[in-house]
Amino acid sequence: MSTTTLRNSLTAGLMAAGFALAAATPAFAMSMPSTNQRDSTTTTTTTTPPPTCLKKGTVWDDKQKKCVAQQKGKQSDQSLLDQGWRLARTGHYDLAIDLFMLMGDRSNPSALNGLGYANRKLGHFDIGIGYYKAALAIDPNYLLAREYLGEGYAASGRIDLARVQLDEIKQRCGTLCEAYQRLDGAITDATRGVQ
Repeated sequence: MSTTTLRNSLTAGLMAAGFALAAATPAFAMSMPSTNQRDSTTTTTTTTPPPTCLKKGTVWDDKQKKCVAQQKGKQSDQSLLDQGWRLARTGHYDLAIDLFMLMGDRSNPSALNGLGYANRKLGHFDIGIGYYKAALAIDPNYLLAREYLGEGYAASGRIDLARVQLDEIKQRCGTLCEAYQRLDGAITDATRGVQ
């Protein structure tokens, strides 16, 4: 084996190992700019996300580096959106709703989707469905909103409407995309009575 061939083999092996290690390292994954698979906005996250304020009426302030009283117009919509989704995904639905409602841009599809998600998780299916529909009226290709709308329908026993959303997702990304797979699973669980 020539020196060049050996060097190329070693380089390829090290690169593959590096990619495998990077993929398995949460800090690396969190520092990569990406389109969030569970949200349609493109964001760049840091290796250490800002803390989430769990006291009602407070929000993290990036400038002061602490939780402060919520005040409309004090934090950027992007900061409120990011914090709202972190709260929603960790089960703090009421706090998430507060932050989404604090945003200046009330027509942001991701915020509307977040309001739908948090309300649905609180059992307010009709309110959640209304927010999902509002998000989809702005962005009909917002797959996460379609998935969540379908999950809301499935959870409330409206399987026929959930399947309509499944078909909409299929038309946009096929049957192998995550949104299709997750909604298909939710529909299967709902028809079996699994919640």
